[in-house]
Amino acid sequence: MSTKLWITIAVVFLSTQTYSQEAVLHISNESTDKEYCLVYNASWTNLSSSLTDAVKHQVVNLVSSYLCDSTNIPDVTGKALVVMRGQCDFSQKALIAQEHGAAVLLIASNKSMSPPSANNSEYAKVKIPLALMRYRDFADAQQVFGKDMTASLYAPPVPVFDVSIVVMLFIAVFTVALGGYWSGASEKEKRSEGSILGGTEEASNSGELSLYSPLKVVIFVALMCVMLVLMYFFYKYLVYVIIAIFCLASATALYSCLDALMNKVGCGKCSFSCRSRTVPVRSLLLAALCVSVAVVWGVYRNEDRWIWILQDLLGIAFCLNFMKTITLSNFKICVILLSLLLLYDVFFVFITPFFTPNGESIMVQVALGPASAGEKSDGNIVEVPADPTPTYEKLPVVMRVPRFSAWAQNLCGMQFSILGYGDIIVPGLLIAYCARFDIWSGSSKRIYFVSCTIAYFLGMIVTFAVMLLSKMGQPALLYLVPFTLLTSAVVAWSRKEMRQFWEGTTYQVLDSSREPLLQDGQPGYASGERKC
Repeated sequence: MSTKLWITIAVVFLSTQTYSQEAVLHISNESTDKEYCLVYNASWTNLSSSLTDAVKHQVVNLVSSYLCDSTNIPDVTGKALVVMRGQCDFSQKALIAQEHGAAVLLIASNKSMSPPSANNSEYAKVKIPLALMRYRDFADAQQVFGKDMTASLYAPPVPVFDVSIVVMLFIAVFTVALGGYWSGASEKEKRSEGSILGGTEEASNSGELSLYSPLKVVIFVALMCVMLVLMYFFYKYLVYVIIAIFCLASATALYSCLDALMNKVGCGKCSFSCRSRTVPVRSLLLAALCVSVAVVWGVYRNEDRWIWILQDLLGIAFCLNFMKTITLSNFKICVILLSLLLLYDVFFVFITPFFTPNGESIMVQVALGPASAGEKSDGNIVEVPADPTPTYEKLPVVMRVPRFSAWAQNLCGMQFSILGYGDIIVPGLLIAYCARFDIWSGSSKRIYFVSCTIAYFLGMIVTFAVMLLSKMGQPALLYLVPFTLLTSAVVAWSRKEMRQFWEGTTYQVLDSSREPLLQDGQPGYASGERKC
């Protein structure tokens, strides 16, 4: 594969999300008042649910200090202390403020904000409320109120369940179901036309690329790990490479999807001749449309209020084309690939914090961007909104849907539920294999495809349920991989087709001889089901 394809494949799995925890900072004096956005960690800081129950504290401006040592600190007993973000951990700042009698610690940030966190052992030591606020908001408060101002912190209750979860569930299930159906329909069309190329890894007439060797799968996952580590160390350079590749790949994918749709409905067959070549008018119009959509996304990619629609559209097309183009030759390859990617996800989310200097997982820091250092995420479902004018780029590797019940949108900006492309593509490759196996085995009811799609749907429901109950994001592959793999295996075992399902079909090849495992015309696959 080309370098661009490897990078594109690796990027789709760099997905993570955090659970949003926003509050309100109410600043007032004798004549006026105003409210600003806060970001806090609910497991670390308890805040009142209403302004009437919140305690007022005199504000002490110490934004000239990072509060990383105990020198030059004025009397802050019973007051709300405002310091700058950076130089040391949040917990260290909180402990120093606490030692000097501060009642509240507010950390002014000129970077994107996520819930502050620390090691579990440090949670119990901090007894005062701690929250992040935008530096520009504090500067605005100084202009409005001057030096004489009081602050109250409160966090109005937010519904745990949001309609955006249902929308995200629909997008995910629709994409894997349509991608699997498209892969099966393409396989059926190739069989009817007799254009199968014997299962080699070379691209077929339809541009498909097959993964058939366990060694190639291991190398593929290893390259993904290398790519993720490179993104961790060289994010500010490679992020623009990924954005450019995404624009190109998503425009190509959108063209492929729309062209297939046009072929299905049988419209747009007009063409004209140019230098002895026939050029379809439809192809030119579709190409112009797809390139325009990708360019618009690239130019306005940071406009949160509406650009998420284009990102989701391009993301769906990207996932569909990926599932149709990259094929897995047998269930053995599916098991190896999905299992390795599950380990990959768990390792880079839960294990790497033990090795990084700031205790942040490599997966989270790459997905959220370099400005998220110091904030820890425990999963990948909900994204805390960044500063409305972010100073760094984010990787375009997620579906995004605004949280409709977010009460603090006017203060903190739009909040999104997000789901990584990898949580769609990885199980989707198995669903696509099931759809093709239905064609190979002559299953008129498409039992494998339907069963695996239902398993994916149930796995997503469990993922969201655990997220809502635990109030923290979840790595979706932790649930989706077991659900889909076990369901597919049970169906094959109950139908006594496990050998065929495990080894593949007429179109799988042996690594050594590169000869088909089953010859064309062998009984069982030409006209119907072949039993073990």
